[in-house]
Amino acid sequence: MKTRPHPGETSIIDIRPSVAVIGAGMAGVTAARLLSERGYPVRIFDKGRGIGGRMSTRREGDCAFDHGCQFFTVRDDRFRSYVEAWQDAGLVSPWRHRIANCDRGDITVLRDDTVRYVGVPGMNAMIKGMAEGLSIQLATRIVEINETDEGWRLVADSGPVDDAFDMVIVTAPAEQSSDLLKAAPALQAKAASVRMQPCWAVMAMFEFELDAPFEAAFVRNSPLVWVANGGSKPGRAAHEAWVLHASPAWSRAHLDDKPDAVIAQLLRAFYEALGIKDVDPSVTLAHRWRYAAPENALDCGFLWDAELNIGAAGDWCLNARVENAFLSGFLLADHIHASRPRAML
Repeated sequence: MKTRPHPGETSIIDIRPSVAVIGAGMAGVTAARLLSERGYPVRIFDKGRGIGGRMSTRREGDCAFDHGCQFFTVRDDRFRSYVEAWQDAGLVSPWRHRIANCDRGDITVLRDDTVRYVGVPGMNAMIKGMAEGLSIQLATRIVEINETDEGWRLVADSGPVDDAFDMVIVTAPAEQSSDLLKAAPALQAKAASVRMQPCWAVMAMFEFELDAPFEAAFVRNSPLVWVANGGSKPGRAAHEAWVLHASPAWSRAHLDDKPDAVIAQLLRAFYEALGIKDVDPSVTLAHRWRYAAPENALDCGFLWDAELNIGAAGDWCLNARVENAFLSGFLLADHIHASRPRAML
């Protein structure tokens, strides 16, 4: 960015530092969007085939499964302003649903005033909206970040990345972030202290309506902790498209089980929770989230080393909510910009 000098003054060139962002989930895309809007050249790298991270949606024909994040709520005014804009753009909508507690066939429909939002037509819709126009390199797993005289050099599993960067933001889950932060030992130690909980998710579509007096439920005394009919969400095809989330303890105990075995066990738990006989879904899928949610988040907002120009963000820096992933990326980008860093020349 160039500033026009006054007569008699020396011309000043203020060049924003280049930034590499590792991870195209909520925290990474939020940080990248804010920095890009303020003039920073930003490039995002993600190992997946699409953006969204744990807010991804799995599609089978016209059936959509939000197999990771199920919904989000709003408490912080900074996040609220974005949600309102996304809602105006048709990317987000409140989810009108009945919610219940299930305990081995004992079902209690709850009186619940919580406003839960979902992305439309999938949970990652607002991330896609924020990512529009950003430079994103998908299917690229970054395995090393090395400090050089030219700046930060990234190495992917397919080989070195061509460009060097002045700054790096890591937004992978805590364990993966720790592996990438070796050049910043203090940050690495903090990331390594966070334990991420796993979650097995089973997706099941039925060609008929299940006898369930709710669209979403918390499950007690079961391998499951949550079940929801994605077909009840706005912008989705009206299928009985259920997502079943196992508890962290069960998921950890069965982390290396085969998907077919997981599907069989969690479907059985689902029918037991609803108190119905076993029925045959027309589609079943399983997905293992090895790093689903932080067990002991740092509650620090973000990590940043001002001397090295490297940092990290994610829900594990605050707590396990979509809003906190957004705020972590937002706060880190704001902190970087406020410190007025300069590019390496």
